[in-house]
Amino acid sequence: MRILVADDHGIVRSGIRLLLERQAGMDVVAEACDGVDAVEQALSTRPDLCILDVGMPRMTGLQAAREIRSHLKDVLVLMLSMHDDEHYLFEALKAGASGYVLKREADQDLVGAVQAVGRGEAFLTNAAEREIIRRWMEDGDGGPAVSLTPREEEVVKLIAEAYTNAQIAQILHLAEKTVESHRANVLRKLGMRDRVELVRYAIRRGLVEA
Repeated sequence: MRILVADDHGIVRSGIRLLLERQAGMDVVAEACDGVDAVEQALSTRPDLCILDVGMPRMTGLQAAREIRSHLKDVLVLMLSMHDDEHYLFEALKAGASGYVLKREADQDLVGAVQAVGRGEAFLTNAAEREIIRRWMEDGDGGPAVSLTPREEEVVKLIAEAYTNAQIAQILHLAEKTVESHRANVLRKLGMRDRVELVRYAIRRGLVEA
């Protein structure tokens, strides 16, 4: 995976580069010191993933995320933030980010977040995920009125309970490719893109408990 790292502190960028390049299959191809630089570097190097600090000079990470994704539709974005605040979390998701990692937890969460986002999954800290679920539970939207088959509901329940495709296949005595097919069909039916949204749906439908 080709990665761009943007943070206005050089020591943070160096630390992230060192952490990621120790992992097989991760290559930091560009660094940026502010949001404007991040956009320019992204357009120039066309990375697979951009790790953007939320608070950067000239252009914030949130603004940079929107700008980058307006030009590069397939680029993945992971936000790095010192703010344990729902406002920043929701703004990051609206800007197209697939993950949100707190800086104080980066040493333990960042590699896992990059791997999850690379697999097409969302990554939120446990606290952030609880908050987003709480917000969704409090609003008045009942969720999409789409009927799933009993098997699809079983798959959704297990996905929401954080089982992997391989584990679900074992539990339901299915081939892993069949589970992947069910997951893709459910996301398509519900108009969703990741596990976080499926968790919301599963709670609303009473498939799992909040």
